[in-house]
Amino acid sequence: MISRVEIKAAAEHNKMRLEDFLLNHFRNLSKMYLRDLVKYADCEVNGRHENIGFKLKPNDFIEINVDSTRGTSMRPENIALDIIFEDEELIVINKPAGMLVHPSHRENNGTLLNALSFYLNQGSLTIIRPGLPHRLDKQTSGLVVVAKTAHCHRRISDSFMKRRVKKGYLARVEGIVDRDEGTINAPIGRFPELKFYGVKEDGKPSESNFRVRARFSDSTLLELEPVTGRTNQLRIHCEVIGHPIIGDIERGGREWERLCLHAHRLAFPHPTSRIQLEFEAEMPASFDAD
Repeated sequence: MISRVEIKAAAEHNKMRLEDFLLNHFRNLSKMYLRDLVKYADCEVNGRHENIGFKLKPNDFIEINVDSTRGTSMRPENIALDIIFEDEELIVINKPAGMLVHPSHRENNGTLLNALSFYLNQGSLTIIRPGLPHRLDKQTSGLVVVAKTAHCHRRISDSFMKRRVKKGYLARVEGIVDRDEGTINAPIGRFPELKFYGVKEDGKPSESNFRVRARFSDSTLLELEPVTGRTNQLRIHCEVIGHPIIGDIERGGREWERLCLHAHRLAFPHPTSRIQLEFEAEMPASFDAD
């Protein structure tokens, strides 16, 4: 049931973005729903339609037509988490292979955000809505940082955009890689008719660095650093150099119990203190060569 809610901004809301204000006030509603209310003029500030980035001042008068019974699309689920680090603003998780980071139209349970919605809000008087500044593929394991506040989400997302975040992956690939290190440059784009990402002449510029960690009888363990962040970039770039990732069947890798790709290093400035945080997650045992 839609009702009109009237709120006056207080002194502590000075310079707060309208989106953050609404997220803090309507903690049981999804970010997408609140954004749509602002976008489609169901929210006014001092009688005017403003965008989500509008910065409030004390005593600003916010009026919004909202259905407070909608709730969020995030169903809390009691799923075990491998927590690497946590403070008041963020949490770093070592995600297992086979787990989606967020619900999709096909899968809406068993995801990392379902698990975090339960973990962060059990026994809490206020609702924490976990936010994802970045993603890992379902088949990829490893480190994911999740924001616990809107401020943290915005600051870490900004660090990603400005390439202040350092990411390192381990991949066991097919064959013996001759060069000890190198750089792969190949544009990546989507083929809509195939619903598939790959090297495409008019794709976005994409760059990855690699370094050999170990060579086995028929495979190589690589350390990979994505300079850009395209969809499926590391999988595509390993295929480009003729060494697809083991378990990546659609790109030429052999069948395996999982995709042998793991986000093992993550470093970024803390959103508030700006102290550099650095994390590592050991290589999964399932990567071990026969």
